[in-house]
Amino acid sequence: MSHPHISIIIPAFNESARIERTLERVLECVETSGWDAEVTVVDDGSTDDTVAIVHRWMERSNCLSLLRNPGNKGKGYSVRNGLLQATGDIVMFTDADLSAPIEEAARLFAAIDQGADVAIGSRWLDRDRQTRHQPLYRRFFGRCFNALTRMVMGLPFADTQCGFKAFRRSAAQVIFRLQRIERWGFDPEILFIARKLGYGVKEVPVTWGHDERSKMSYLKDGAKMLEEMAIIRSNSVAGRYDRDIAAMKDTSKMVTPPVHMHSSVRD
Repeated sequence: MSHPHISIIIPAFNESARIERTLERVLECVETSGWDAEVTVVDDGSTDDTVAIVHRWMERSNCLSLLRNPGNKGKGYSVRNGLLQATGDIVMFTDADLSAPIEEAARLFAAIDQGADVAIGSRWLDRDRQTRHQPLYRRFFGRCFNALTRMVMGLPFADTQCGFKAFRRSAAQVIFRLQRIERWGFDPEILFIARKLGYGVKEVPVTWGHDERSKMSYLKDGAKMLEEMAIIRSNSVAGRYDRDIAAMKDTSKMVTPPVHMHSSVRD
């Protein structure tokens, strides 16, 4: 794939402490790498200065835009909203903390160029690439959750939760229209759907450093993710994904992207 158009989606909720540095690094990488890219921040109902900061940066860069969810809907909703409205040949999302440096996106793009439909960053395939390790308790809960996803959902990946994933646009347009989980547990669901549809998923080791300001609570959010995993499994057993896939094949029932409010987009 020569010189693809790339869409980079950054979900953000109350990220005023980090979003400025993140945009600086992402936009600098786009320029120095020579990517033909659009960068979109999806604001998930922030109550701090996140939106104002993004607007300031939009004045500096024509490739930056902002989408605003209708309130706080969750990371899964934000990623879906951004990716379904993206125009790139390759679409990706990255966490706002850039725990995986944006330069590592080139490794995901290479995997897609080599034939993958979906490329997912992995913290565990090559642990030597971890520049700052998680606390022991986070590693323990993370590995337990991953073991459960393997067992319950049949996902063979070492790391389903890394917030650094890229897709061929054609694959993303199908996968994310079938997505039902809108908060933290959406990662296993989109991988489950991708495999169900027969898309090629490539796991790629990426450099990664833990950010101590991570907003995820392994007790509260981990319990919710386990509940959502059970919902995914239940949806599959009940045939809901199969029915949605059949409906998508009928263009008169094609699912539309999530509606966003107060969208601010560069012309």
